[in-house]
Amino acid sequence: MYSISNSRSHNRFLMAIRLAVVPCVLWSYAVQAEKLPQNLQIHGFASQSWLKSSGNNNVFGKSASDDGSFDFRELGLNASMRPLPKLQFSAQMLSRWAGKGSPGNIRLDYGFLDYTMFSGETNQLGIRLGRMKNPIGFYNDTRDVPFTRPSILLPQSIYFDRTRKLALAADGAHLYGEQRSDIGNISFQLGVARPLVRGAEAEVALLGSDRPGRFVAEMSYTGRVVYELDEGRFRLAFSGSQLNIGYSPTASDPVQAGSIRFTPLVFSAQYNAERWSLTSEYALRHFEFKNFGVAPLTLDFYGESYYFQGAYRFTPEWEAVIRYDVLYTDRNDRSGNKWAAASGRPAHNRFAKDITVGLRWNVTPEFMLRAEYHRVNGTGWLSTLDNPVPGDLSQNWNLFSILGSYRF
Repeated sequence: MYSISNSRSHNRFLMAIRLAVVPCVLWSYAVQAEKLPQNLQIHGFASQSWLKSSGNNNVFGKSASDDGSFDFRELGLNASMRPLPKLQFSAQMLSRWAGKGSPGNIRLDYGFLDYTMFSGETNQLGIRLGRMKNPIGFYNDTRDVPFTRPSILLPQSIYFDRTRKLALAADGAHLYGEQRSDIGNISFQLGVARPLVRGAEAEVALLGSDRPGRFVAEMSYTGRVVYELDEGRFRLAFSGSQLNIGYSPTASDPVQAGSIRFTPLVFSAQYNAERWSLTSEYALRHFEFKNFGVAPLTLDFYGESYYFQGAYRFTPEWEAVIRYDVLYTDRNDRSGNKWAAASGRPAHNRFAKDITVGLRWNVTPEFMLRAEYHRVNGTGWLSTLDNPVPGDLSQNWNLFSILGSYRF
C-alpha cells in the first residue's frame, strides 16, 4: 500500500481540499441566509482526491508520479422547484477534473422537467423531458455525488470512467412509473434519447485514437426495472440500453462513415441488513462496428464483467467496503492473447481484476473522508488519454486514494 510520506504531498492535499470545499461552504451560508422562493431547493457538493499508483499506470492524471495526482476534483450545484403539484424542474451544473478526459469544464449534468400524469396510493406514472441520467445499474443515476457512491471509484467493470460521458446522460424523454403492493414494489423507467458524444474521450476509447472526424449521436434507447421488498432490504434490477452512434469522417480520414451499436445489459442484486450490505452486478455488453472500411474497425463481439461487494457499518460514522471486480473486454478472448497476436499490443489491455478495500468516515453529516486501496491485475479500464503508450503499462499494479467531500 502507499502512504503520504512527505510534508509536501500532505500540504498539497490539504490545500486542494480547501480550494475544492471552501467555495461550497461559503455558498451554503449564502443560500441559508437568502430567503428562497417557495419550493425552490438548492444543494451542492465539492470533493478533492489524491491518487498514487504504481508503475506507469496513471489514473485521473499523473498518479504514477512521485507526488501522485491531485487531478480528481468534483464540484456540483443543483436546484429543483415545484411550481405546480404535478410539475417539477430539476437541474445540476457540474465541473469535474479527472485527468485528460475531464479537464474541469462547467457543463449541464442534467436538466429536465418532470410531470406526474397520475399519482395514487399504490401507483404513479410520469414523464420527464430534457437531459437525464441513463438508468443503468444501481449507481449511474447518482455517480457524480461522492456521498452516494459505495467507494471513491465505482466498480470500473460496470461504470467505466474512461467512457463516462457517453454512458452518464442523454437528451430525450423518459416515461417512469411505480406500483406498490404487499409483495413488493416495482418501478420502471423507459427512455428514448440521443447520447452525449462530444469530446475525445469516447473516440479514443471506442476507435483507439482521436480521429479527425466526429461522432454523431443517433436515436438510442434505455430502460430499467427495479423490484424492492421490505422497504429496500432486498433489491433486484435489470437495465439495458442500445446506444447508436454514427461517425462522420473528414476528407483526410482513412476510415469511412461507419456506425457503432453498443448494447449493455446489466443484472443487479442487493441485500441490506442493519449493519451490512451485499451488492453484485453482472453486465453483458455487445459491440457492433460497421461500415468503417478498415479491418480493425469491423467488429462484432461481447464483453463481460461483474463484481461482488460487501459493506459493513461499524457505527453511523464508520463504514468499510471490500470488493472483487472483474472485466473482460471480449468474453471469447478473456486472456487477451488473440487480440495481442493480432494487434501487437499487451494482452493485459483487454482485462482487469481488481481487489478493493476501503474505509469511510462521516466526520459530520456534511463532511466525509475516505481512503481506498486497489490491487489490480490487468489494465483493461485505464484511460488511453492518460496512458497513451500501452506497452509502458504494468500488468500488476496498485492504486491508493484519499478523498475529502463536503455537501450542503
